[in-house]
Amino acid sequence: MKPIIVLLASALITLPALAEPWGNADPKVGKEHHDKACVACHVRLYGGDGSKMYTRDGRLLMTKLDVLQRVATCNSQVKAGWFPDEEAEVAAYLNQQYYHFKE
Repeated sequence: MKPIIVLLASALITLPALAEPWGNADPKVGKEHHDKACVACHVRLYGGDGSKMYTRDGRLLMTKLDVLQRVATCNSQVKAGWFPDEEAEVAAYLNQQYYHFKE
């Protein structure tokens, strides 16, 4: 019986995390990380200020989790050295600024 209670409690604890994959991450701090590590690459790829990366037609990101996973991938590719909480801050910023995903 105890294992079932533990599983149910674990599920209840993780439900808020599923709704907001980056928890209470601060988008303002995420903007700082983004500007420091992402913009130069995006400008090189898309020109201008690099924001076309997020606004172009045919983008593949469709959920908040997609944004978080893409940030983690880019972190690895450019060797930004961010910890998961910093990736979450960047994802929160990108969603607030460009994507506006509700789920």
